Amino acid sequence: MLSLYFTRHGETVWNREGRLQGWQDSPLTKKGEQTASNLGHYFSNIRLDTIYSSPSGRTIRTAELINKGANTPIVLDSRLREIHLGEWEGMTKEGIAKKYSKERIETFWSNPECYKPAGGETFCEVESRVNDFLTDLYQKHPNGHVLLVTHTVIVKLLLKRFHNRMLDQLWDPPFIHPGCLNLVQIDRKQHMNVLLEGDMRYEKRLG
Repeated sequence: MLSLYFTRHGETVWNREGRLQGWQDSPLTKKGEQTASNLGHYFSNIRLDTIYSSPSGRTIRTAELINKGANTPIVLDSRLREIHLGEWEGMTKEGIAKKYSKERIETFWSNPECYKPAGGETFCEVESRVNDFLTDLYQKHPNGHVLLVTHTVIVKLLLKRFHNRMLDQLWDPPFIHPGCLNLVQIDRKQHMNVLLEGDMRYEKRLG
């Protein structure tokens, strides 16, 4: 049985400013670093075999803080990068609405199947690389405990797959807070059981 944990990176400066990041980056805030450290406490009694991280700076830093003192191998994989948002990266939702029309950004959130990127990726393109990653993951880790440190859209696409949902259900609850914990157990026949999604209770236990 594979226990697959996956989380979003800790809060960043651009998260706080309401800017879309995509493939661009900004550093973790103090709150974001504390959340990552709290996740490290959560995993202190779980022997992780491998941590897979997006190569973005914010995810690498989150993975390092989770892994502090544990020495679990951290493997970077570009298939776990956030959706490439093209010309939108670094902009606020309000700024995008002024330049590209309100309807364009509403499509991103309400009708992802019809979203057309401004120089970036479609959701289907991102889903294709996520599924490719999972195929490799199942072959390398039929058993054990693995953690993915990634981004909102990737977390949502993983939950979509594990719940066998349609793309138009992508943004259904739960909200993916920075550092939220998700867990699915997968057996050798790839039967999946989602045990945690969008969970932040570990922070309350440490408070």
